[in-house]
Formats: sequence, structure tokens, C-alpha cells
Amino acid sequence: MKRQTQNRLTPFRFRRFARKSYSVFNSLQKAVTIGVLGGSTLICAHAALANPGEVVRLERSGDTIPPTELDEVVVTASKAALPLNLAARLVTVIPAGEIERAPVRSIEDLLHYTAGADIQQRGPHGVQADISLRGGSFDQTAILLNGVNLTNPQTGHYSFDIPVNLSDIERIEIVQGPSSLIHGAGAFSGGINIITKKDHVSGATAKLEGGMHGLFGAEVRGALRSKNQLHTLSAGSKRSDGYIRNSDYQLLNLLWQSRFNINDTHLELQAGMNDKAYGANTFYSAAYPDQFDDTRSYFLSLRGETTGKLKMSPHIYWSRHYDEFQLIRNGTPNPPSWYSDHNYHRSDLFGMNLQMQYASTWGLTGFGGEFRNEGILSSVLGKPMEEHIGKYTKSDNRSSISYYLEHHFIFHRFTFSLGGLLHHSTALTDQFGFYPALNASLRATRSLTFYASWNRATRMPTFTDLYYTTATHIGNSNLKAEESEAWETGIRYTHRLLQGNLAAFHMRGRNMIDWVKPSPEAMWESVNHTRIHKKGIEANLQLDLQQWFGSDQPFTSLNAGYLFLQQERVEDALISNYTLNHLRHKFTAGLQHRLRGDLSLSWHFRWQDRAGSYILYSDGKAGEQVNYNPYSILDLKAVYQLGKVNFFMQANNLFNSTHVDIGNVPQPGFWLSGGASYKF
Repeated sequence: MKRQTQNRLTPFRFRRFARKSYSVFNSLQKAVTIGVLGGSTLICAHAALANPGEVVRLERSGDTIPPTELDEVVVTASKAALPLNLAARLVTVIPAGEIERAPVRSIEDLLHYTAGADIQQRGPHGVQADISLRGGSFDQTAILLNGVNLTNPQTGHYSFDIPVNLSDIERIEIVQGPSSLIHGAGAFSGGINIITKKDHVSGATAKLEGGMHGLFGAEVRGALRSKNQLHTLSAGSKRSDGYIRNSDYQLLNLLWQSRFNINDTHLELQAGMNDKAYGANTFYSAAYPDQFDDTRSYFLSLRGETTGKLKMSPHIYWSRHYDEFQLIRNGTPNPPSWYSDHNYHRSDLFGMNLQMQYASTWGLTGFGGEFRNEGILSSVLGKPMEEHIGKYTKSDNRSSISYYLEHHFIFHRFTFSLGGLLHHSTALTDQFGFYPALNASLRATRSLTFYASWNRATRMPTFTDLYYTTATHIGNSNLKAEESEAWETGIRYTHRLLQGNLAAFHMRGRNMIDWVKPSPEAMWESVNHTRIHKKGIEANLQLDLQQWFGSDQPFTSLNAGYLFLQQERVEDALISNYTLNHLRHKFTAGLQHRLRGDLSLSWHFRWQDRAGSYILYSDGKAGEQVNYNPYSILDLKAVYQLGKVNFFMQANNLFNSTHVDIGNVPQPGFWLSGGASYKF
């Protein structure tokens, strides 16, 4: 895939800070109306929890890097936004142009084409998928929307219940490996930040599509731009009758965003709703093919940002997620007599943070903190409530506070950063965790960069890990937090003809949380299962074929990616449901070319080989334990542009490959669809 991006509307450029000489006093004066919110938040949270101690002091370095050596591409791969060529991590950037060309209907489908991402789908097209990075579990990946951490505290199964349509996205940034300093304590194996468009002009787009299995989808998006304001509103709906019994779905997204520029201060407001209802054939237990899930989520956030040598960004956000899980779907004939009601959950997130960064001849410093509260009301998860609230009979709540400090020493060709996150959760009595990070990069030439990093991270168990106890599962309220540390070294090459990177990594994890059982007949139990040692390599290559061979030939670009992962497992007879199942090999490739005139084709291929095994069920009965089989998938999208109208047709799984990402949940075979989009 093409790995590049466009600048944000108001991107951070290091050259701007090097040239500007605004005083700290003036910057603070501009920030005060917004900064008071974030500052008050941290003071109150500090008083409510504990005094975490002093921050690390940094030594001075007088050298700076010339602005001509800096990349225009800015990424959020550190607390302080940096140009991509200074990042000492493997950062995968998927730009809007690549998203438009891809034969996909959701972000989850799109991430299949990233070598370092493992997408274990239960339902296609954004119905539900578990997203993991470098062998981690779906609970260990932080999911962010414009920097708002919307990772679901109930379970990572719902972390992608976010109100975003593909047409809303400017780019997606994927940071591989432990990233607690960057994205918070939950970014145990990495983070995915979805960044939406900042339209430069007013306009609107609309899209309709239909296809096999009763597929129908519609999207509309509008933007209203004035000198100092931008307002966008988008809506998207998808439905299908399903490709197997009880795999039908109906999805709805609504997203509203407003941006105000007030002098040198920016204010961003966003709100959204995501609604899903879908047949969940064998999603969570292969013994019950008639499951059904009905979820709905809301979120609201307000963010401010100042400019100048001292840049301040206070942020407040809220999210609520409803989940009605039906083990036996309403209307199923002859339900068992023991099944009396469904499971009901409501999870809530509330957070406030203040991020600051200061540019000087010493380099670039980022510092700040965050207060975050997570709660749940449920008929299944949590501690018994004295007074019930409707169907909710159990609840739990926890708060956390984090402080961070990170400094980047930037020399002519060398960048060195060090920092750490100090984290405390009320679920861990009198315990503070410190998670440091060291990163370095050397720009050998304008095109070639070497880098190395060391990071530590943590993750609190989800409410499902702690409390989910049913006829088939046993939760564990005494689970410890997971912890990991990772080393990575790599090389990155950037040229107008060729872009590529190669990374080698090693991670050690302890207190890893998994659902395991000793035999097929036993119940799943949530435990801190084992220490995990994993190592591997990831490589990506992208060629601009028009730069190589000229624009008069039909081929546009060619890309390929490969991941190899070796993960040590405990030599015991326990059957793992998640942690010990990971991608051992994954290869991806893409080719874009013109067929004739304004007709273009985009081919996407992936082959993957998964380690681990699962219990094969037949007619609702557990059978033998079988290994995952390797499989390959080829997808195609054809686009014909006629003025402002784009006609498209896409064929997924061209060779009708039979495969599973999660045991006993068959994935779709060949699926043909088509439609048109119009830009007003």
C-alpha cells in the first residue's frame, strides 16, 4: 500500500518553531481561556488520587536541525507531533487516496492490507473484528479517533464501534509495538489513530452501492467552510441479508465535526453515533449459532489548541456504549428452557487531558497528563448493586491518572528522545507504574534513516476479563495488569521512486491475560496465563511506477509487505482462546494501474499463516482440536471516472477461498458489489 499522507490543515512543522520568537508569556495569554479546563482537570485528579512524584530533568543541547532536512509529513507517533523522518518507530500511514482505491467497505477491511495488523473478523464490512498488532490480543490495541482514545473498557470486541465512514478519513496512523507513552496505558501492543478530513472548501459527496447477499449501502457527507470556521456532517448506512444463516446486519454512522479558528487558537468539537444490529452466528461460542448483538455508541469531545513556542492542547471527551447480547436470538424456535433473558451492558468513558509542547534550542519537549474514568452497568459484569437500575444489577468503576514527559534532542542528523509515563489506577491500590521510552534515529542521508527504540507498556484487564462468568466461562476478579517491554531497530528509505522500511523487534510480556481451558469439555477461564517472548521482522516496500517508467505507461504503483512473528508459548496442555493464536506469516501486495482512459484497477492480495489451534464444532458439539490453515485472498476494485461521478465495482475473495480468522466462524466467499459516488 502507498504509505504517505497530506499535511493537516494546521500541521506542526519544526521549522515554524525554530523561526518564531513569540514569548512564552504571549503564548500563555492566548491559551488561558482553553488551558484552564485541562489544568483544572489535572489538579483535581491529582488531589483525588495521589502525588505521583517528580518528573525527570533533562540536560541541555544547543544544536538544532536545519529546517531543510525536515519532512513535511507530520505524524502522532510521539507525544509531541514530529515529522515522519524523525520518528524512531515503524509508523504505517494509510492516506485518503489509498483508502478510496481499496476494495473495502470498512476500516477493518482496509487494515487487512497492512502486513503488521492481524484482523480476525467475525462479521465483514465493519460488523465486528478483533484488531491486534504484532501478535497482541484485540484488548491490547488502543483505538483513537482524532486523538480521542475510544478503546472500550468492557471488551476490545467493541473498540471499533465508532461513527466513521471511509469518506470521512484523511489518513490512518498505525504505531506498532508497546506505546503507552504515546497513546496511554492501554496501548500495550500498539495504537491506531484515525484522523478525519479538514476540508479546505465547502462541498458534498454522496455514494450508493449494492451487491450480492442483499448488500446495500449509502453515504453522504457535506462540508461548510468559511474564513474561520469549518463544519462537516456525514451519515452512512449499510445492510445485508448475510452470507450464511444468521449473518445479516444493519449499520448506521453519524458524525458531526466543527472547527473554529480564533486568532491563533483552534477549537474542535466532534460528536457521533454508531448503531449496529447483526446476527452473530457462533461469534462467541460455537455451541450457539443463533446469537445476536445489538449495540449503540455515542461520543462527544472538545479540544483546544494554541500556537507559538509553547503549544497547549486541553481536551475533554465522553463516550457511552450500549450492548444487548442475545445468546438465543429473539424469534429462534424452541429456545432452551434455562435461557430466560439476554445480557445487557452499558459502559462509559470520561476523560480530560492537557498536552503541552515547547520548542527551544534544546529541542522539543512534550509534557502533560490525563484523567480517565471507566465504568460499567450490566446484568452480568461487575459487583452486585444494592439498588438495581432497570435490567442492570451489577456495576464497577475505576479511575486513572497519568503524567508524561518526553524530550527530543534534535541534532543535525541525529535525534534522541527519552521520556516516560507515570500511571496510577484506583483498581490497583497504592501502586504506581512507570513506563519509560528511549528512541533514537540517525539520518545517514536525505533518504536513508536508521532508528532504534525501547519501550515499556501496561494494560488493565477489561471488565469482561474480570467478571464474565456464564455456563461456559469463568471470570477472574483478581487479574493483574499486563506489562511488557520491547526493543525495535530498523531502517527506513524514502525517495520519490521508492519507499521502504525494514524493522526487527523483540518483546517480552508478563501477566498476559488469556482465556484458557485444559480440555475441550472444560470451561474457559480468564487467567494471567504466561510470560510471552515474541520476536519478528516486518518489511514494507512501495514503488512509484510512473516515476520509474513514465506517465505514458498504465501502471501506477506496486507495493508489498511481510510480517514474520515467532512467539514462545508455555509447554502445557492448556487450550488458548486468544493470546497464543497469532499470525506467524503474513504477506500483502497491491498493484494499481489504468486499464483504459479513465478506467483504473486496484488489486490487493494477502496470504497469511496463523499459529495456534481451535476446537472444531459440528452440530453444536465439540470435536477435535485442529490447527489453523494458511489461506490467500485476492480482491479487486475497478473505478471509472466520468466527470464528477465515479462508477465502481469490487470483487472480494475472487477465488472463493474457504477460510476462518477465528475458529468456527466461516468468512465470506466471493462477494460482488458495485455503485457510484458523486462530488458536488
